[in-house]
Amino acid sequence: MRHVDFSPLYRSTVGFDRLFTMLDSLAQPDQAQTYPPYNIERTGENTYRITMAVAGFDEKELSIEAHANVLQVKGEKSEESAESSEYLYRGIAKRAFERRFQLADHVEVQAASLKNGLLHIDLLRNIPEAMKPRRISIAAESVETAKAIEAHIS
Repeated sequence: MRHVDFSPLYRSTVGFDRLFTMLDSLAQPDQAQTYPPYNIERTGENTYRITMAVAGFDEKELSIEAHANVLQVKGEKSEESAESSEYLYRGIAKRAFERRFQLADHVEVQAASLKNGLLHIDLLRNIPEAMKPRRISIAAESVETAKAIEAHIS
């Protein structure tokens, strides 16, 4: 993958530091995590859902934290007692994980649920009224209200 140098953009833009940092971090090859698998879907005009396959984890072993446009999901398995059964083959992952998602401005976590080994995180883009587009009416000037400039001929 090519490395893109954003330094010329840093010199000519203001306030886009977070965007360039995010693009830089996405280009790093060591960040290609594959566990746990997940889907991101758009469920409505301003609603989204992240679904993560977290088989073997329960609610107490998962934590979800949203802070400064980053959603962080962590999973840590509790220690099993040494008296548990002996595994001949272990195909279900027991390892801890940490997955981060960059959230756009005004995206909030609405709810999270765990069902059948799938963690569902519902998100809502809640744009403040002041930032929503609004229609500006154009007033037509009528002939009666128009002011005429009179010329005086001497």
